[in-house]
Amino acid sequence: MKPDLAAELRLEHARILTRREFFARSSAFSLGSLALGQLAGTSAWGAASRPAPPANPLALKPSPLPGRAKSVIYLHMSGAPPSLDLFDFKPELQRLNMQPCPDSLLKGERFAFIKGVPKMLGSPYSFQQSGQAGGWFSKPIPHLASVADDITVIRSMWTDQFNHAPAELMLYTGNMRAGNASMGSWITYGLGTVNQDLPGFVVLLSGGTDPTGGKSLWGSGFLPGVFQGTQCRTTGEPILYASNPAGMSRDSRRRTLDALKELNQAEAKLFRDPETLTRIEQYELAFRMQASVPEVFDIGKEPESIRAMYGAKPGEGSFANNCLLARRLVEKGVRYVQLFDWGWDIHGTGAGDDLMEAFPRKCRDVDQASAALIKDLKQRGLLDETLVIWGGEFGRTPMNEARGGSTFLGRDHHPKCFSIWMAGGGIRRGGVYGATDDFGYKIVEDPVSVRDLQTTVLHQLGLDAHALSYRYQGLDQKLIGPTGEGEVVKGILA
Repeated sequence: MKPDLAAELRLEHARILTRREFFARSSAFSLGSLALGQLAGTSAWGAASRPAPPANPLALKPSPLPGRAKSVIYLHMSGAPPSLDLFDFKPELQRLNMQPCPDSLLKGERFAFIKGVPKMLGSPYSFQQSGQAGGWFSKPIPHLASVADDITVIRSMWTDQFNHAPAELMLYTGNMRAGNASMGSWITYGLGTVNQDLPGFVVLLSGGTDPTGGKSLWGSGFLPGVFQGTQCRTTGEPILYASNPAGMSRDSRRRTLDALKELNQAEAKLFRDPETLTRIEQYELAFRMQASVPEVFDIGKEPESIRAMYGAKPGEGSFANNCLLARRLVEKGVRYVQLFDWGWDIHGTGAGDDLMEAFPRKCRDVDQASAALIKDLKQRGLLDETLVIWGGEFGRTPMNEARGGSTFLGRDHHPKCFSIWMAGGGIRRGGVYGATDDFGYKIVEDPVSVRDLQTTVLHQLGLDAHALSYRYQGLDQKLIGPTGEGEVVKGILA
């Protein structure tokens, strides 16, 4: 062989030798093997004896602890609804309406938008007590008032974030920065899924746009990609690109996937990369979903009386439709359903985000459907095993924002206290937990942190938030963070 030809062949061989092939051919103690071991999340010293990962990462797993709930429906009002105009009635704030804010509330404080000395803002809406426990509900949410005996309002939530995206990321991933695993991903990682023909974690959006925190709120972060949330559409094709392209039959798709599966399984056996298993499972799940998803997303199959109870109408991308879909999904065994409804950022800079027009409109969007979800789950015997959560990412000030001299009514961001409610899944029925001061400005009884809420949600599913972890970058990563914060809120448990 001519020298120049031999050199050319060696060069071509070097070009086609992939990085992964190079690592695979390196010795067990080479720099390449060590690097690959780090990427795999384990030491290269034990790579040769490491057992192959399970064939299906989403396989149903038994709960480590006795859980009360089997599934979760989380209704998130993106933008942070004003608790003082919903669940936390303050007569003293009403008395001080439009009077200058006391110095005691301003000293050493920092707000997102309020400048100077703002005026106190009593709610422009009347309140009434509902249910046996006599919880307060404002006039714009009469349907939620009708289920007062089935929900527990927590008035003493708090967070350490006062901007929307970091607060939402903290709530759902345990970290203010993007890149961590979301709550739904942790839950499906810990428990798997009941229905192998549907995603274990489904996300539904309403309000016209994504939540402020973006798609990281349902991302899997450092967990294998199979655990990320599947965003579905309420109208049209529920999941884009899941259908067969024109000219391809289901049998032809099956043969194609079988061939791909053999190739991926060979790669998984050789390199033991969890993302290869994710690829296999996602191909297979997409094939199964082609038959199962259209059926579960067809709310036209529901009786007219049920659609009317929610205010749902086929063909609309509404919060009401999403609530009805959430019930249908958990009924079919989906583990975690996350609803995001955008539009609750009530600053009062104009008619589009004020307390007098925008706020009651948003209440009409969600009030009936939220209450219908509770009633529907209850009448089907599903409420006891389904944990339902409703709330935003932080609270709102008891002062009027009046940004730039605006005459519209609105409230600034306030992380020190806000309200959410929970129902079903082993949560006590009816009543209020925690309390704020006379202005709804600070917590005075039973504070509940974001870490406490995360710990309680996992606990109700039979998971220990302090033990549920995933090794990444040399640390045992957890939803509740590395410091061991988070306690079960026992006062709200049945």
